[in-house]
Parts: sequence; C-alpha cells; structure tokens
Amino acid sequence: MNPMQQQQPHLVAQQLLDLSSKPLQHLMGLRDKPMMNSMANPMMNPMVNPMANTMHTTRLPNQMATSVHNPLMHQQNRSKNNYIFSALDDNVITKQVVDTHLPDGNDVDVKPLLDIVEDIIRYATINVDSTSLKNRTEHSSWKLIPYEAEHTDVGKVESKLGSKPHEMNTVVMLNSLSHVIEKLASEMSLRCLSVGDGHTTALALLHMVGNFHWDAKLVLTLAAFALNHGDFCLLGQIHSSNQLGSSMAILRQVPMMMENSASLKPRFDILNKLIRSVLELTRCIMQFNELPSMYVTPDVPTMAKALNIIPTAVYWSFRGIVACATLITSITSNGHEYGKSSLELQPWELSTLILRINQLDEFFKKQLENCHRVVGERREMDFRNSFNQLFETVHIDNMKILKILISPRDDNLPLFDGATKKRVSLEVLRKRNVLLLISGLDMSSDELSILEQIYSESRIQGKRGDALYEVLWMPIVDPWIEYTEAMNKKFEEMKNRMPWFSVYHPSIIDRAVKRSIGDRWHFRSKPILVVLDLHGRELSPNAIHMMWIWGSNAFPFTSAREEALWREETWRLELLVSGMDPTILNWIRDDKYIFLYGGDDIEWIRKFTSNARAMATAARIPLEMAYVGKSKKRENVRRAIAAINVEKLSYTWQDTILIWFFWARIESMLFSKIQLKRDDDQDLIMLQIKKLLSYDKDGSWALLCRGSQILTNGHGSTMLETLTGFDLWKEHVPTRGFDLSFRDYHDKLYVAAGYCCQFEFPITAGRIPEGMRCPECHRLMEKYTAFLCCHDQTGLLEPY
Repeated sequence: MNPMQQQQPHLVAQQLLDLSSKPLQHLMGLRDKPMMNSMANPMMNPMVNPMANTMHTTRLPNQMATSVHNPLMHQQNRSKNNYIFSALDDNVITKQVVDTHLPDGNDVDVKPLLDIVEDIIRYATINVDSTSLKNRTEHSSWKLIPYEAEHTDVGKVESKLGSKPHEMNTVVMLNSLSHVIEKLASEMSLRCLSVGDGHTTALALLHMVGNFHWDAKLVLTLAAFALNHGDFCLLGQIHSSNQLGSSMAILRQVPMMMENSASLKPRFDILNKLIRSVLELTRCIMQFNELPSMYVTPDVPTMAKALNIIPTAVYWSFRGIVACATLITSITSNGHEYGKSSLELQPWELSTLILRINQLDEFFKKQLENCHRVVGERREMDFRNSFNQLFETVHIDNMKILKILISPRDDNLPLFDGATKKRVSLEVLRKRNVLLLISGLDMSSDELSILEQIYSESRIQGKRGDALYEVLWMPIVDPWIEYTEAMNKKFEEMKNRMPWFSVYHPSIIDRAVKRSIGDRWHFRSKPILVVLDLHGRELSPNAIHMMWIWGSNAFPFTSAREEALWREETWRLELLVSGMDPTILNWIRDDKYIFLYGGDDIEWIRKFTSNARAMATAARIPLEMAYVGKSKKRENVRRAIAAINVEKLSYTWQDTILIWFFWARIESMLFSKIQLKRDDDQDLIMLQIKKLLSYDKDGSWALLCRGSQILTNGHGSTMLETLTGFDLWKEHVPTRGFDLSFRDYHDKLYVAAGYCCQFEFPITAGRIPEGMRCPECHRLMEKYTAFLCCHDQTGLLEPY
C-alpha cells in the first residue's frame, strides 16, 4: 500500500479537531457582516483575489495548447496533486479557505437551484453496461439513468422540473446568478485542462464565490459542474436521434468513447460515487439553513460544532467537484487515447476523497439530528407552556381544542366509532360535551366493565338532560418505548370492546400533547376522565373519581357536581359500600351491628371472627361480618377468601371485582378531596378515609357500624384486643350503652398503642399532595422516597 494512502484515514479526524477549536465568528463570516465597499469583495478585488480576472488572463490559446500537449507540465501537476494529500497542513488549508470568505450580506435562496442541479445529476449519471458489448445497439452499452433508480423502474421516477412549473422567484434567482454559474463552469473547464492541482483550482473557485455564503458557494459550483456534465451526457443520449446532437457528439468524440465503454467503466463508476457523495453532503449542509432560528441559534453547542466544520466541508466538496470535472475533461479531451490521463487523481486518492466527504456527511447528519432534537424539545416546551392558555381562551366551539389534542397531523378520519366500528371525523364531537378517557394500554377489564355500566346508565340520564355528551378514549403510549405488535394487538382489542369513540391509532396523539396532558391533568398511567364542555372549556380535570364514588348519579360529571355531592355526603356505611352488595344494604336497613374487616393474615381473621361472635353472643346484639380483602396482594386475598368460605368464618364477596371496586372507591374519595382542595384536617370524612387506607397498608383492620352509622374504625391489633377484653368493659354497657362502651375502650387502647399513619403515593397516582397531616396525631407527616418491588402488586391499588 502507498505510504500516502496509509496516512489518509487520520486526516479527517485531525482536521475536525483542529477546526472545532477555531472561533466560530472567524470561520463562518456570519451573515450580518455586509460589504463596506467593493474592494472587500474577493471577486472584484484583484489584490485579495488573484483569480478575479482569470477569465481574461488565462484563457489564451497558447496556454491552453501548452497545458494539453506538454507532458512535462502534466507530470509537474501530478506531483502537486500528491503534495496536497500528503504534506499540506490542514491548518494552512483552513486559513486559505477562510481567507476567501467575505460575504456581502446578501442571502440568496439557492434551494430551487439545488433542485435543478439534482435533476441534472440524476439523469446524467452514467451507467456503463459491459455485459452487452458484443451485440449492442447504439444505446445498449452506455446508459444514462437516475441514480436513485438503481433498483427502480426508470419510468416511475418523475423529474422535479416536470412535476411543477418554475415559480417567478426561481426565474429571478437564475437571472441574477446565471453569469456566476457560467463563469464558474468556464473556469472549471479551463483549469481542468491546464492545471492539475486540485487544491489551487478549488481555491480559485472559492475566490470567485467569495461574497456568497457557504451553502450558496457549494450549490453554485455544483451548478457549474452540472452545466458541463449535463452537456456531455446529453450528447450521449441524443446523438443517434438528432442531427445537431450527432455532429456535436462527433466533435466531443462521444461515439469513440462508446466504442471503448468497457475500459471507461471503472472511471465512470468512481465519478458517479464521488458526485453522489458531494451531493449528499450539500443536501445535509443546506438543511442547517432550514432549522428555525428561534429554536437553534449559533451558540447552541451542536449547531456551533457544525458551523465550525462547514468551511472544511465546503473545501473538500470543491475538491470532489474539481476531481469529477477533471475526470470528465480527461475523458473528452484525450481523443482515441483512453489510457488514464496524468490530470486525474489515482484511484486510491479518489477513494480517499470519497471517504473523507462521506465522513464529513456522517458528522453533519449526526449534528443535524442533534439540532432537530433541540428544536423538538424547545417546540415541545413552548407548546407545553401555551397548553394551559388554550383552556383560558373562549372558543366558538370545541373543535380547536380537539384538533390540537387528537389530530395534529390533520387526519381526516382520526376517530373510531365503537358503536358502528367505522372511522369518523372529529365533526361528530362538535358542540358536544366530551369526556376524555385518558389511559395507557394496561387498563384492566374490571375498570372497563364498570365504566361501561356507568356509561350506559348515564347515557339514559343524559337523554333526560339538556347537555349531550360523548366519551372519547385517548390511549397514551410512552413515546420512548418501541410500539410493538403485541401493544398494537392490545390496543385493537380494547378499542373494539369500547362502546364509545376512540382515536384510530395511538400515534395520532403527539408527544408534546402527551407531556402536556401529564403537566395539566397529572396523568401518569392510571386512567383519568377529563370533562370538556361544548366550547372546549374544562369542566373537570378528572371525573373518574366521582364516577367510582357515585356512579351515574355524578352526571354530568363536572367539578361543580362533585362539590355538590360532597356537601350532601356524611361518614356512613352507604358511602363505603354504595349499592355494591344488597346483603349489606339489608343489614343496614335492619339496623344490625356490622363489622367490615380486611387484611390477608388468616390467623388474625380466625381470631377476630371467633371473638366477635363470642362478644355478640355475650352482649346479646345482632352482629354480621363482611370481609372486604385488601388493596394489594390479590393472591393472598384469594387464599383468605377460600379459607373463610371453607371454615364459614364470615360473609365475603365471592366476586373479586367487588373487592377491587371497594378499594378503588376508597382511594377515589381521597383523590377527589385532594383535587377539590378539601383535604384539610377539619374534614371528618377525609380523616376517616386516611385512617382506612393507612390501616390497609399496615395489615389487618376492622370497622364497626350500627346500621349506616360508623361507630369506630381501628387497627387490627386494637380491635382484636377490644373484643378479647370484653369482660373488662362490659360492666359499662347497661349504663353507657354498647356503642359508646365499645368505642371508649377501643380509643383508650389505640391512644396507648401510639399508632401513626403512613401513606404511599406511587407516581402513577397523578395528583400527589405537597404535604399531609397524620389523621391520628395530627402532626405534619414526613415525606420519603421509596423504591418498592413486589411481583404481586402494581401500585397503591391494583385490579383483581
């Protein structure tokens, strides 16, 4: 291997390191530095730009003849080419390149020009078919095809030029730049014939476009190359069908080149690869101009890193363009001698040049990806900041809000109607109260069953009311998790089961919307139900709590309705069991003593139930007991239910969905109070709910009622001790009554035990209070961060 070749892979890395340390302002020549006078323009000032008058000083016939026919000059030029790859320090190159850059402040939009260049290069890419040389027709061995169409039907590739007419600004732009392109094309052709030094040619071209910005330099020079290359390739296409083309092709010796197409194939292949690499890098650099400046400024680290390397990328792109132009020139100027010209770079040099350009392209694509991420994050932050304002603004109807929430991509049919099983538009929700059911894909079948029941009942109530409403399911999928086929199957199953509307696919909901929902409505993973009126105004941030507590009686599920229901409510047994079980309701009507108890310790359950029966017999009171399980550890609860049934210890719910719903309602009472900011220590219901949830976490507990009146609520140990100690307090029953005697003795035991409460609020719960007071000692509770793992539970409350 050539020792110079071994050196090449290290050049790009070193160059990037060198350039990244240079000041950004110096390297880029920012666009806010207009020309002070014409002497600052390198195209017009011969002192700054020795190439300014090249068109008039270098195109002499004797010079051109010398460059073509003097072998000694060719050899000297080859030495210069090798010198550029091996010895010239990158810092020297950088300084020479930046010295050519004196932008005059005019920002030229060259995107339309790049589109034209891409079309030319696409259809001017040469493909030599060496397998059909023996029996070829005029076009069988040399084809000009779109390079994107290597594995595509050429007829299906549509030219950008033919797809729509040029707009007026494109025509104006070409009128102003055509002379520059012509001068670059002429200079490139002349220098490729007379100067073998690609570095000198690249710098000369850079001087000619010195007053343009870096992206414009690239596109203008590519356009100049495309002008020459397109002429050459066009002759190859039309020379057999057009007389003028035939004569021109003879002058350019196209037929003779076709006769020697087999020997030209390696050179055309390397030409195609090199020009594609330059074009890819140009596209990438152009995209930095399309980034919104309000989100990505030059001081953003990833943008600054890219801007620092752009001069290097432009230089090596120029070198690539010059190498391609030199290769074309050597082929068309050598007549019937198709041996390799001394003007051309060696194959290893061209491969190294391609490698260098591709590495730069990879670097810029990575930085562009980083910039897009910054743009996305900052746009998302702006959206999240303005999301709340949407609900503070008066709207004509609810369409604006719903389109932002549901259809950011303007999908015409973004919804799925659960009743008809067809896709529908957002118009079905216009001027309707909308209940947004927001959840993940892990909503349990128990939750769905109860929601469906409440939905059916409230729809009947809704027909009697003035306001019409619809439910819309918004499935929230973590944007950082890959959406798998299993997840999609789960989504489809849930969507087809629901009788209401759903979004057609989770991807319709934008990531910024998902995060804004979390910000405003505290959604984590547990289902919430946001109520919007027909104008898109928020009537309740989460109505699912009142749904669980009061069912269809909570219609129309507004915060005002929730407040009114709590004002009517008292701490009674019906609040806890609602209409869940007619057996318990019959006990209440019969004014019986009732023990509700829970936990998963079967030994405690045996002792508690046996001692409760003994106490009831001794006190001669009618007593019933009902086991309501535990909010967690469902397998333990199932085992406890089985033991209770076998040993006939007490009444228990056979359907575990009732146990789940019981604890879901208790938890909903807590969150409903927190949501309404009614969680103060003077609220009796709130204090008792806190105790009940705390006892459930500690283990066993019991609650004693007489009819609907709740007498006391206590920890399992003190309640059991009260039962076993009946002989110690039964003497007070005749004078104080059973109810007061039981409560007084229990309270003394509880105070002596010194119990305090504790709560766990998983992040999935959404609204977590900033502070809480212990319902027992009334001190402000300490807040801890806990990491828990139990394969038998999924949170504070899990479905059975």
